[in-house]
Amino acid sequence: MSAVRLEVHAREPFADGHRFAEGGAYEVLTATAHYTVDPEAPAHRSITDLDLAPRDSDGAVRFSGDVEILRPVDGGRRRLFFDWGNRSNKRAVQYFCEAPHTNRPRTLAHAGNGYLLRRGYTVVFGAWQGDLLPGDGRLLLDLPVATHGAEPVRGLTTAEFIVEEPTTSLPLSRWTSTRSYPVSAAGERTARLTRRRYPHSAPEEVPTTAWRFARVQGGGGDLRSQAVGVVPSRSDLYVDGGLRPGWIYELTYEAEAPLVLGLGLVAVRDLVGHLRHDPTRPVGEIDYAYGWGRSQTGRAIRDFIHQGFNEDSEGRRVFDGLLPHVSGAGRLDTGRFANLTVPGGQQYEDHLNAADAFPFAYAETVDHLTGARDAIMKRASDPKVLHTQTSTEYWQRRGSLVHTTTDGRDLGFPPNVRGYLWSSSQHVASPVPQAPGKGICNHVENVVATSALFRGVLDALDAWVSEGVEPPPSAVPTVADGSLVTAEEWSRQFPAVPSALRPYGPNELYAVDRSAVPPVADRSRRYTVLVPAVDADGNETAGVRAPMVSVPLGTYSGWNTRAPGQGHGALHEFSGSTFPFAATEDERLITGDPRPSVEKRYGDAAGYVARIRAAAEVLVERRLLPAEDVERAVSAAADWSAPRHDVELP
Repeated sequence: MSAVRLEVHAREPFADGHRFAEGGAYEVLTATAHYTVDPEAPAHRSITDLDLAPRDSDGAVRFSGDVEILRPVDGGRRRLFFDWGNRSNKRAVQYFCEAPHTNRPRTLAHAGNGYLLRRGYTVVFGAWQGDLLPGDGRLLLDLPVATHGAEPVRGLTTAEFIVEEPTTSLPLSRWTSTRSYPVSAAGERTARLTRRRYPHSAPEEVPTTAWRFARVQGGGGDLRSQAVGVVPSRSDLYVDGGLRPGWIYELTYEAEAPLVLGLGLVAVRDLVGHLRHDPTRPVGEIDYAYGWGRSQTGRAIRDFIHQGFNEDSEGRRVFDGLLPHVSGAGRLDTGRFANLTVPGGQQYEDHLNAADAFPFAYAETVDHLTGARDAIMKRASDPKVLHTQTSTEYWQRRGSLVHTTTDGRDLGFPPNVRGYLWSSSQHVASPVPQAPGKGICNHVENVVATSALFRGVLDALDAWVSEGVEPPPSAVPTVADGSLVTAEEWSRQFPAVPSALRPYGPNELYAVDRSAVPPVADRSRRYTVLVPAVDADGNETAGVRAPMVSVPLGTYSGWNTRAPGQGHGALHEFSGSTFPFAATEDERLITGDPRPSVEKRYGDAAGYVARIRAAAEVLVERRLLPAEDVERAVSAAADWSAPRHDVELP
């Protein structure tokens, strides 16, 4: 038993009926998907607490979720493209079409350059994350709570809090968008709060007299709300004097009422299968189904495959091809009291997130610490996969483990997977050009533009699935050719860039005892994490170089370090850095910069633009960039790629 009923609430024209080349005119469908799941089915055995979910009179578990569909009125090219919305935000049109972000796409401006619609894709946005709160137009999934009869399930859990400015209270989820697991009555008396400077520093106990389960209300501008009150709350943490920057706070407490989060993967499986195969054809005929997710949802895709959800209840393949982006070596943690909004573990933040657990690679390998053997890809129903990641994933998300053994030897990919490093780029690259900032980091962020590469990989995936045309060969660093190295070797390669505060190494990964709460890492037992080698400019030698990296105006890294007072020196979240070249040789000499100046490299702006054109044309020849993007790259390079770069040369 596994069924979907799609309740359509509205149909409305998209972009006032504008016609998009092959796609023609589009309409927007707004709907609710009602899911019915057999909790006893073998396919659902991996779902934590499904046996504790309430059942109807037929023994089924029911839940529902939001759905929105951009549908070509005349059928388009009969290809479904599922946006695995990051924290239930619609992102595919933003990144593939270089459009402004919106959770309510309705106008022509929201279509950006129209790539997905010009290609005739049926774009599906379906809720999969069940622990989100309403707001900002997010898609919501209404999941059951695990119970023991009339009593909620209870158990120990942890929450980590890091702030950039003094903060008096925060929800236990740490995210205002996300449901908190409330503390139990007993937990209010036994909870423990600690703080430490760095992840491996010894924790300090915060006295119980200095914090409580409460929230602050008030502080508004009108007379009635100017005063501040502290209100008891089982879902919030309050600290006297506020949580302070530069500290990692960790709360351990008995929580209750966990959601059955693993049903989110079932929702994706059943929704896409329904849209493909239901006799009523709710979105028209579909020949092929693809899906894309970035970061959190890239991890969701890898978990979806690993748990076998790419096969529906009739034994049919759900997705023909999937595009996980910037997932690193992670998957999801959908265990009891998991928080799906929390990012995968980083060097400073959320460093013991359960998302990073063996297997890491698509190909079969052995965990050298435990002897376990496993792989992400291991079923006949597995899709074709193009796995893309940036430099940041190698530094922060253990990205080398995607294509190496756990002890650091080359492993490669199975035949139905290709992998690509987008060289010297960072985890998030805004498709809209903007001047970079520092935030709480030591260096300005990475400015490399990569959104055109999304279009390249989707074109390659479509040709692979629908026409049998092999995609471009994998382009990742390897141990064999010296382009994948230890942190020590990388440090010897990286140039003496003035003012650069280098990281002491990438985010490491240890064996973790998760039976303890909080979990305990054994630092004597570790997995090997390697990073891409760099050239004399400090830019990465392997992978797919966007035009801005092939023709650089600076050194672009996938790492950035935290500023003083903010965990100084540790890697910061998913931030990269830009270290501009000196504009002239005179500037280079006076600053002691070993890298040749912009003037020496390119002469003038025309020389720079000509080199950008040539680099883009090479990517087109390699089938990594659509031909239409050559002129976009050239246009973006005008005036020295301003505002991403600020070069005062003619």
